[in-house]
Amino acid sequence: MWWKKRHPILFFRGIYVSFERVSTGIDGLDAVVEGGFPRGSLILVAGNPGTGKTIFSAHFLYRGAVDYGDSGVYVSFTESYESFCRSMENLGFDFRKLEKEKKFVYLDLATLREDGFSSILSRILEEVLELNAKRLVIDSLSAIIQAFEKPVDIRITLHTIISKIINQAKCTTLMIVEIPFGEKRTGLGIEEFMADGVIVLKVGELYRRIYRSMEIRKVRGTRLTERTVTFTLSNGFKAFPPFKPKPIKNRERFRPTPDPPKKFSTGSEDLDNLLGGGFPEGSLVLFEVGEPVSTSQYHLILSPTPWNFLANGRAVMIIPSAGVDHNIIKERCMEAKFTDDELNRLLRVCIPESFGVPKEPYIATFKTKNIKEDYQKYLKIEEELMATTGQPVLRITGADSLIAYYGKEAAVNIWNIDATRIREKKSLGIVILKPGYADLSKMLSAVADVHLKLTRKYGALIFYGIKPRTNLHIVEMDTSKGVPLPKLTPII
Repeated sequence: MWWKKRHPILFFRGIYVSFERVSTGIDGLDAVVEGGFPRGSLILVAGNPGTGKTIFSAHFLYRGAVDYGDSGVYVSFTESYESFCRSMENLGFDFRKLEKEKKFVYLDLATLREDGFSSILSRILEEVLELNAKRLVIDSLSAIIQAFEKPVDIRITLHTIISKIINQAKCTTLMIVEIPFGEKRTGLGIEEFMADGVIVLKVGELYRRIYRSMEIRKVRGTRLTERTVTFTLSNGFKAFPPFKPKPIKNRERFRPTPDPPKKFSTGSEDLDNLLGGGFPEGSLVLFEVGEPVSTSQYHLILSPTPWNFLANGRAVMIIPSAGVDHNIIKERCMEAKFTDDELNRLLRVCIPESFGVPKEPYIATFKTKNIKEDYQKYLKIEEELMATTGQPVLRITGADSLIAYYGKEAAVNIWNIDATRIREKKSLGIVILKPGYADLSKMLSAVADVHLKLTRKYGALIFYGIKPRTNLHIVEMDTSKGVPLPKLTPII
């Protein structure tokens, strides 16, 4: 950044704050705060009870010690050493080992009293200097505040911590602040003013499911392009910046996934796990796309299913959604290394005759004037594909296109009829429903066996099941197998 080049060191509050960064230890957060926290800064981590403040701080210390060789001190006024270590072991953090390696010290100061506070500060500073600690966590400021009657005393204490511990020892410090339920400010307001950074952890509901977000109110000397990001406590603390596709260096052919008994694999291991193995045979799936999800983003979730059908020698029929033509569909298949011969034999993209497209073998045209006549032709194509392969057919329909061709009432009637046929043939049907059809969502959900939804929040892709009901999941792109696959992480 331009100011880093001109001012590598910032003079503030009588303290030199270096622009050198220390990693936050949180997956996904460093990218949001320009590589980490400024070294030698004071960062407040605030939130209601149960929002993940201790886990956040533990990541900061543990990853700092293991990945960067930064020794650390954890000062607790609320939790015993044994309780802390047992909790962290569940996350795979072996703080006992770090302690033996002289990289970590835990100070249990639960018996704090006002009269002894100056000696407590001296002890903290002594441990920091003796260990040559580069990272410090104080848990919590709320416990310190309770020991004082006047805000001015708190301010003096904070100044002491800043000047003696942070500045003298050049130790990056996280200070935990408990926010009582119903309160919005982090405390008395003084500490937020004096801190170099303020991060507020929140837990609430989204679509009647648990949702966690992190508000980054400030990090001094940092240009924040994102002020709020989603996070989870699944297997530790992980933050999710806005979704970004990943480049694939070496593309490989999609590798098929075996079908569980009486189910069709989705082609994605994570999605199979979410659905208990895959889509049931003979099921109609409603895939609802929220706003503002792009075509490539919802294709990340959907594409593995037709790929898995094709890779297993099964046919796929597609009525594309608006904005998706046959070239895009072919391109998606070519991404997974399917050949022209395979696509011409197993794929049928159904479009209006009026489009005037080339007569490729995988393209089937319809007049789109009489839905009953076109449906009979559609079923005939399906029968031919089943006769060729000896297997069920996957049918994907863009609801907006069908409505545009024939009207909403006619489209709904066909879906009701088709749901029965899908069950009889033990095949699989997927209806893609884009924004703007709230009433249709309720009608189709009543017919569908599976109802899934993909939307966005603070730039992150959020995926969840309505039928069956699931937690919210964050969607990332997994390219480890040479093809773009969805990686799903639950928000818990």
